Amino acid sequence: MRNNAPEIKAPKGRIAVVADGNSPDPDDLGGTAISLALLRASGLESQLVHYSHSCDIVRVNRISEKAEIERHALMQSVCDVTARRWGGFEGLKFLDAKWNMDETIKDLAKAINVSTAENPLWIIEAGEPDIIGFALNASSKDKHKYVKVITHHPANDDAGDFYTWQKILDFGVEEVRIPDQNINLKVDIAKWDWARDHKDPRLQQVWLYGKMAEVDDVVKFQKGKWDCSDAGMILYWITGANVNNGLKQGTVDDVKSILINYIEK
Repeated sequence: MRNNAPEIKAPKGRIAVVADGNSPDPDDLGGTAISLALLRASGLESQLVHYSHSCDIVRVNRISEKAEIERHALMQSVCDVTARRWGGFEGLKFLDAKWNMDETIKDLAKAINVSTAENPLWIIEAGEPDIIGFALNASSKDKHKYVKVITHHPANDDAGDFYTWQKILDFGVEEVRIPDQNINLKVDIAKWDWARDHKDPRLQQVWLYGKMAEVDDVVKFQKGKWDCSDAGMILYWITGANVNNGLKQGTVDDVKSILINYIEK
């Protein structure tokens, strides 16, 4: 057991994740694997009420149509495989936001509509904001004050094709902004050798998806890196968010300690 693990002190409420992964940057592969593993390891998997991926609705020229189709398959795989192997997510359907847009919007709007002061919804913006905007537009206005959107990077905020970040805020949601998580969570791939070499195949599986992003041939800036930056928002939430002074700049060691403590129990 590792004694330096951060304290798990998530705020009240539920959590929803809207990720991309079908955009040129493949970092959501590692980010999704770590996000799900962290929720399970912290005992908070039942609080995850929505997870959608491939939220980049309009394809850009930097990724070909064939490569984007591959990404949809990879993102569905990382969701389904990680959830099954780590366990605890049996009641959750992982949704492809672009290919099943109506169902995705309805699912997220449903989660928004049951929100209260005692049971708010925390939405992790791990991709473009459009799906969040569509779901807010499709939900009850009187529930928006119980919605909090966690973001860490303007590259997501400003990438929408239908909603600007300001339009998201105009719905009356609470903005919860933390620093760029790439600083500590996009690292040299050797810093993840502990997961690759661990005897538990669940950690090997998590490492494998981050490695798949590293060898992806669409972008060059992931070469030599293991990137789970979007999972930093999950780490922030499970350690307290802006209610209980969560980790605003979590590290690979924080992730490692939480996952290994869970496995060694």
